[in-house]
Amino acid sequence: MSRGILLVNLGTPASCRTADVRRYLGDFLMDPYVLDVPWPIRRMIVSCFILPFRPKRSAEAYAKIWNHAGPGTGSPLLHHSRDLEGALSAQLDIPCALAMRYGTPGMESAITELREQGVTELLLVPLYPQYADSTCTTTVERVRQLTENTMTLTVLPPFYDRADYISAQAALIREHLPESWDHLLLSYHGLPERHLTRADPTGNHCLQRPDCCATPSPAHATCYRHQCLETTAGLAQALRLSSDQYTTSFQSRLGRLPWLTPYTDQVLQDLPGTGVKDLVVACPAFVADNLETLEEIGLAGQETFLAAGGETFTLVPCLNSRPDWVAALAGWCRTGATA
Repeated sequence: MSRGILLVNLGTPASCRTADVRRYLGDFLMDPYVLDVPWPIRRMIVSCFILPFRPKRSAEAYAKIWNHAGPGTGSPLLHHSRDLEGALSAQLDIPCALAMRYGTPGMESAITELREQGVTELLLVPLYPQYADSTCTTTVERVRQLTENTMTLTVLPPFYDRADYISAQAALIREHLPESWDHLLLSYHGLPERHLTRADPTGNHCLQRPDCCATPSPAHATCYRHQCLETTAGLAQALRLSSDQYTTSFQSRLGRLPWLTPYTDQVLQDLPGTGVKDLVVACPAFVADNLETLEEIGLAGQETFLAAGGETFTLVPCLNSRPDWVAALAGWCRTGATA
């Protein structure tokens, strides 16, 4: 059997024009793993309450970070994901391809490309360190549909606590710590609380007690919050941080349902009042810089923190295609997704 690798990231609009952003958001938000309500309600919410208003605001935000990696580079997420695929291909002697769950390059065309190269045994690498239905499950299920009866599929599991991932992420943060700093904020993408309880196979663990993430349970295999906190714990240990030197928070909430707390924007508002003046922020839920890291945190988040009385703000970039991260990923691919 001929092996191949498919890297998948979440997605990006084709441009920062409102029409392209609207198309991307419509595709993304109509996924039942993202907006988990019945189709008619989902269609009404997306068509009547989100798409008439949000695409213009999002397009303006995308315009601020478009070509961030250099003239003509376009979407940072796509640019860095392509760089990662190229760097990984250079270390491996098997076919590799990149796809986005939403937008382009599409998953169907990427799988067709691999199939035409003779690939019959596919390793799927979802580029999400922590598990969530709205990232991992939707990606895996779509690839299963597209490879059914034509390829044997193996999936790389979430790598939130793997030693080489933690080591690369910690080295990245260490390299970007300024000479003077007093707090590290680890901001993860947010998730509605109902997504955690829905993914809980026990039905009675997640968010049922204050220490649920610290209490061993089969639910942790699919618990996004637990896995984020485990990433934080690994980074704190690797960086030798005391408990008062770092905070975990969750960003990018949408709508009025309860999302995971504390909210990053509120933490950024509150930290100066606790004496934090020189802040460093890293985003370990993302492996490639994108709208949420560069605009939401690097621009809007910085403005919030400084306006609240902070003095310096340092944004740590994502792993992108740094060599130790590429080497870790190549090692996992060689061993066939062994956890």
